Amino acid sequence: MPSSNSWIGLHPLSEASDNAAGTALTMSLDNRGLAYGDGFFTTMGVIDGLILWSDYHQQRLDSHADALQLDIDSQALLATLQTQAKQLQQGMLKLIVTRAAQDVRGYGYAPSTSGSACEVWLKSSAMPIATAEQMPLPNGCLVPLQLMTSAICLSSQLACLPPPLAGLKSLNRLDNVLASAELQRVKAQTLTSNPFLPANHLSTNHLSANAEPNIGEGLLRDMSGHWVEGTMSNVFYQLSESPFAKSSNPPRPKNSNYLSTGQWYTPSMAQSGVAGVMRQVLIDGLSTTEQPVTIRSLSDEDLPHLSQLFFCNALRGIMPMSSLTLLSGEVVGFKSQKNIG
Repeated sequence: MPSSNSWIGLHPLSEASDNAAGTALTMSLDNRGLAYGDGFFTTMGVIDGLILWSDYHQQRLDSHADALQLDIDSQALLATLQTQAKQLQQGMLKLIVTRAAQDVRGYGYAPSTSGSACEVWLKSSAMPIATAEQMPLPNGCLVPLQLMTSAICLSSQLACLPPPLAGLKSLNRLDNVLASAELQRVKAQTLTSNPFLPANHLSTNHLSANAEPNIGEGLLRDMSGHWVEGTMSNVFYQLSESPFAKSSNPPRPKNSNYLSTGQWYTPSMAQSGVAGVMRQVLIDGLSTTEQPVTIRSLSDEDLPHLSQLFFCNALRGIMPMSSLTLLSGEVVGFKSQKNIG
């Protein structure tokens, strides 16, 4: 088992290696992931020695390999990852897959078996997977539910990509890098301007600043102007039927929870963003309910009429938001945490 936060090569294996863990990291500067972002990655949570949502991660391996024309034995690779997870017990596995170095000069790769060959790298990190509570889906799956935070609209934009690149968790993530940097600057500026207030003291009269939790995520739009996802997560939302619906508190059905009350929407990943593992878990989990998740664009005009908002990813599960600060500085408030669960 590698030490925490160290990288190992899973494929190709060294002739001297007799174990599935691979060899010490030796990466050429000709690596195509480094040179061109020619590859993808996935991040997996591990609890009690098991990979969370392993079937969905295998689906990602298969779909990304097909889209990028990479030769991957996902079943064998997942078996190796499960061995690593058993040794790790609790933490995170990060997998990076790149196309193998090519004899062809430049961007191109050989139209043969060698052109689809891969290099596979793994980092194993021991860490607690924090969860406020577990929320059951109608299909019996338990999804982690985090404590409520707030969100803010960012000015950074995501690139629009053509098929088959849109929706992939590829190594080309510079738009997310810049957006994450903007989010960190907003947090830092907020705390600097008033260190006695939580990080989202930008609240207006809509909400009490002192009662608001820290900024947990930033909402991003793509180059077409639609709001698509967070800096590290997908987004789900509900809309009020009227401008007055948010101020009311309608009775909730008996035995309902946060996910089973109301119509949830999530933006399409057809031209930008990452089609996340947890996003698909939730879409599948709610598919048999009276109100399955609807794929719907999120526009500027929708934002003032949001009645509920959460972000999600495979490591943290569901991250509910108490409010969203718009680019104008206006704050849209959502239901209180006592209505969750």
